[in-house]
Amino acid sequence: MSSARKLTLISRSYCHLCEEMAVALQPLATEFGVEVDVLDVDADPALTVRYDELVPVLLHGGRELCHYVLDVAKVRDYLSEIS
Repeated sequence: MSSARKLTLISRSYCHLCEEMAVALQPLATEFGVEVDVLDVDADPALTVRYDELVPVLLHGGRELCHYVLDVAKVRDYLSEIS
């Protein structure tokens, strides 16, 4: 799948906000046919430095779409633009 059709969710295993964003993101991913790649912030020192206290963070091509909670309207609008 091309990067145009892939979102990246920076997450961590013990984070309830991360779990909530992942669940809330699934309907949008299905609606727009995008893949969600989940990366563990604690598994990569560079990600930890950049995103440690911001997780969860939703990215597309390095562009931050939202963090802490899923902004459904913003992400839907963004996915509509890139589709």
